[in-house]
Amino acid sequence: MERTGLPARYSGLLAAFSAALLAAGALVATAPAAGAADAELARNGGFEAGLDGWSCTGGSGAAVSTPAHSGASALRATPAGADHAKCSQSVTVKPDSTYTLSAWVQGSYVYLGATGTGTTDVSTWTQSTGAWKQLTTTFRTGPATTSVSVYTHGWYGTPAYYADDLSLVGPGGDPVTLPAAPAGLKAGPVTSSSVDLSWTASAGATGYQVYRGGTKVASTTATSATVTGLTASTAYSFQVAAVNAAGESAKSAAVSATTTAGGGGGDAGLPAHALVGYLHSSFANGSGYTRMADVPASWDVINLAFGEPTSVTSGDIRFSLCPVAECPNVESEAEFKAAIKAKQAAGKKVLISIGGQNGQVQLATTAARDAFVTSVSKIIDTYGLDGLDIDFEGHSLSLNTGDTDFRNPTSPVIVNLISAVKSLKAKYGSGFVLTMAPETFFVQLGYQYYGSGPWGGQDPRAGAYLPVIHALRNDLTVLHVQDYNSGSIMGLDNQYHSMGGADFHIAMTDMLLTGFPVAGDQTKVFPALRPEQVAFGLPASTQAGNGHTSPAEVTKALNCLTKKTDCGSYQTHGTWPTLRGLMTWSINWDRFNNWEFSKNFDAYFGG
Repeated sequence: MERTGLPARYSGLLAAFSAALLAAGALVATAPAAGAADAELARNGGFEAGLDGWSCTGGSGAAVSTPAHSGASALRATPAGADHAKCSQSVTVKPDSTYTLSAWVQGSYVYLGATGTGTTDVSTWTQSTGAWKQLTTTFRTGPATTSVSVYTHGWYGTPAYYADDLSLVGPGGDPVTLPAAPAGLKAGPVTSSSVDLSWTASAGATGYQVYRGGTKVASTTATSATVTGLTASTAYSFQVAAVNAAGESAKSAAVSATTTAGGGGGDAGLPAHALVGYLHSSFANGSGYTRMADVPASWDVINLAFGEPTSVTSGDIRFSLCPVAECPNVESEAEFKAAIKAKQAAGKKVLISIGGQNGQVQLATTAARDAFVTSVSKIIDTYGLDGLDIDFEGHSLSLNTGDTDFRNPTSPVIVNLISAVKSLKAKYGSGFVLTMAPETFFVQLGYQYYGSGPWGGQDPRAGAYLPVIHALRNDLTVLHVQDYNSGSIMGLDNQYHSMGGADFHIAMTDMLLTGFPVAGDQTKVFPALRPEQVAFGLPASTQAGNGHTSPAEVTKALNCLTKKTDCGSYQTHGTWPTLRGLMTWSINWDRFNNWEFSKNFDAYFGG
């Protein structure tokens, strides 16, 4: 498995930064002594009182006893995903005054700076792995500046950095008063394991503490937060307090919220551990055509591949059996329908899968949304199917610029897909089976990147399935991400994982079962799915796709996720014996490979 602390794509950028900063004379220097009228203004700059007075993004910071430059403590902050582990505090200053900021640091790339100066904000940096170095910079405040933010941070994809003895020397400002308690605290949306909170900003606040039942559970600089890890069908009470350099305000009025039932999309009659496979019904390839009646009993969910649109934006989905000229052994429509009924009589589920590699579907308008509902309903009714599999790939889903919160999407292709699926669920009721087969790019990559990003320029498809999964999590039967045809993806250990072995499936599945901050933003946490809603997808043979995993490695992945054995170097955040199972592309390729994939599944789960 390929792992790296610093991705190759960053190395050139960092080298360019290094050259530019050195050319500009951003050198490590010794801090000048304080003048007679100056004072030490940084609060808890030696971190002897833990993180008191400091706010670290994404929960990235902690006070540690070693290494310490002086005293008994220092700051340790760990970059994760798109979060470079920024730790900051707000300091009261005087207008038109000069200040000296310094700190002792060590790490791959460590930055020290100040913002909100009212003149030119400053920063400096150094590389100092394994040895303490002092960073120093100076700035002058503007004519109306009464507060600045001083900070340290590391760099994306690098290991933890350390900071100690941070000092800000200069004329002290007027005393800061405590902010008022936040008002307008509201709860919602609510899932079986999470509650979204929002409130009105408090004047003078630099951050907020979120309390559940009187216990602090989150810190944020935003006016919203998602509290995760909750129990289904349980009532909770929440409060929020505002903080600044003077301390913490009184807590807000409490708001109550009750999580939804844990059933989510329900089992829909699936066995405790299910095997999901795609059946090439509308086309042939090198694996050969397999008739519905010839699909072995091992397969619990059979996804018909594929329903495809008449055009990318029409929303009009069509499905037909493979033509005889292409598939000489194809069954008749009547035989196909009869075989579906026989599978269902044996307890199997048969779904229509929409999309695939060639079936781009963009529901950019409400007309396309309505056409999708009508045409998919017609396919379900014609063949007597049990539900729908969403296999949108390529450019089917993307996020518009400015659509940055997966909990409240605004992009039409996302909003209309959610609406369409909810309409289908409402039409067919609780027995409707809903599965999804996104690629890692659209899900787990969201830990680092989401859409075009806060400054634009990123691929707008990054993480684009997350709002769909989140909005439909209470209707979702099984999510089986394609752990194949994928680049290396960062896991919750902030290391990159590559497909082809147990490690990739362990790390990618752990993300879904643990939850993760989207684009590193701890105020926007994608909540964990229930293990009964999660399977992972693999190619059935080396010919089926990149990332084929041997049966022995598949077994290791299952052992780790369900028993916490055979985990290798990756440490999961739990053990999930009720993990739903496996998905493969495809039944046809498994048959081509002498049923190796399904035989291994049956042997593991006693099928």
